[in-house]
Amino acid sequence: MSLASSIRTIAAWEMNRSMTTMGRSVLPLAAGLLVLLVLVTAFAAQSGVHMQDGMYRIGIDDPEIARIVAPDSRFTTYLDSGAALWESRFAYDIVVLQGEVYAADTDKGRAALKTLERDYESYVSRVAAGEPDLFAAYPLWIDLQYVKSEIDFLATQSGQQVGAPADAGRPPVPSGPVEAVTPPASAMPISEETLREHLADTGSGHPLERYTGVISGGSAMEQFRTPSELSPPLPFDAIILVFVFIFPLYFTSQFFMMSVMNERVGRAGEALLSTPVRPAAIVVGKALPYFTIMILISAVITLSAGAPMTILLPLVPVILFFLANALIIGMASRSFKELSFVSIFFSTLATSYLFFPTVFANTHVISIISPLTLVVLDIQGDGFTAMQYVYSTVLFFATSIILFYVGITNFREERLFSQKPLASRLADFVSAGISRDHPHLSLFLLAGFTIPFVFMAQMLTLVLFFNIPMPLSLVLLTVSAAFIEEFAKSIGLYAVARERPGFLTPKNLLIGAVAIGFGFLAGEKLLLFATLAQITESIFGSVLFLSLQVLWMPLLLHIAGVLVTGGFLLLWGRQGYGPGLIAACMVHSLYNLYFLMGALL
Repeated sequence: MSLASSIRTIAAWEMNRSMTTMGRSVLPLAAGLLVLLVLVTAFAAQSGVHMQDGMYRIGIDDPEIARIVAPDSRFTTYLDSGAALWESRFAYDIVVLQGEVYAADTDKGRAALKTLERDYESYVSRVAAGEPDLFAAYPLWIDLQYVKSEIDFLATQSGQQVGAPADAGRPPVPSGPVEAVTPPASAMPISEETLREHLADTGSGHPLERYTGVISGGSAMEQFRTPSELSPPLPFDAIILVFVFIFPLYFTSQFFMMSVMNERVGRAGEALLSTPVRPAAIVVGKALPYFTIMILISAVITLSAGAPMTILLPLVPVILFFLANALIIGMASRSFKELSFVSIFFSTLATSYLFFPTVFANTHVISIISPLTLVVLDIQGDGFTAMQYVYSTVLFFATSIILFYVGITNFREERLFSQKPLASRLADFVSAGISRDHPHLSLFLLAGFTIPFVFMAQMLTLVLFFNIPMPLSLVLLTVSAAFIEEFAKSIGLYAVARERPGFLTPKNLLIGAVAIGFGFLAGEKLLLFATLAQITESIFGSVLFLSLQVLWMPLLLHIAGVLVTGGFLLLWGRQGYGPGLIAACMVHSLYNLYFLMGALL
């Protein structure tokens, strides 16, 4: 049987098994929850969410003023005489006496005052919308035309001043002939009635309405604003819509994870392993139905939302990343309880890596490390270049391929049905890739293969420490980057020493350290220069990759770090791995700080 036909057979078997096995228990429950979610959402949209009802107590002595806050369910309104209200003023968050507003000097009082200000602005808008001469109340309407910022962040980080010219402090002087202003009604491409409806609806819509029209472009009124309605063009609305794509994708990958776990717990995988089918065909065939379903889900959401189909391109590596991690988690976990903890931990890290950088879309180069930034840019109509696509997705493609390779290599009976602890199982997965005949070559290749994971972990720390003030953020980033690199370099040596204790001799340690150092340097140089040039231009990226400018120095550092960790392993066995890792991290951190201080000075 050919590989293609084997994959097709396994894929059909997996689809039938999932629909029959999980279909009897999980799928009806998932469908029921989905229907319940739709019903609850529809009910909330129809009747509103009432969690904030009656939050603030407001006392008013004038019924006309009370009508201003009457539509706002957040206020509980009390009408009484001025004397009675003043006597019991401490029982209210806000008291309005003869048109004067008195707010309690508390956080709740200040929040109530802000809410009252917004209600009053909405009231003024509704009143102005009914005036015969609309443009007497609103003579200025702003036509928004967003232009992408071209600020050079590198210049600001190097001490150069970027901004307005030196004479910008002087007020502008009018020049040229005075021309008559065209009346707004004849110049605006929308009718006066549309403007009135917009003013009347300002602040009175359902909270979910702010997300409608982001993808489809919205109505013509979305382009025009009064000065009080202007706000920065932050991508939060687009990020909320991106979550609509990611949630069902991650949810579907859980079925693949459960399928792998079910075969291990129920020992059903033994029959599959006994067939004359290669592990590669089994893994790819089992993953193919879920990959197809996730692509179809993304396409359906894209078509229904009216978004460009090009947003599927950055979603493909995210789908592969979810499936690859689902495979490893399903193979490594001993029970569904352990599976739940590991999958939740992974989802937290993956969500942080994917969503946090998108907040800085069109603002800072750090946002480009997430493929979801490309989705946001495409939704906003800006699009993305081929180079940006490579920058954002290469780590996801690389890590997915490596994880699938690890899963295929370990997809055999002694690995799948072992009951060792999680850490021991992961160490077994690593040691499976180390050849007994050529261990040093395997360590060289393993060090190179860890580079995508190292860069991804370092990018995650870059996102986490990005908003912490300097120099604390640089110090934290330096230490965390050193720890990640030393752990990645030593994991292969630890795995082989754990499986073959007699291998770790002074001679083999020295040769292995050199092999790991060369492999790690070759891998990071190749991936760095091919994909991450933009990130390294930032001062934060320089913390991670500054020392790569001189090849022989980082090579010696990599070798020295492995020798330090390996020396502890050689002297004290597996108990010395933790202290050795800390010592190597300290050496690496001092090296990075030396280069960093020299660069900043």
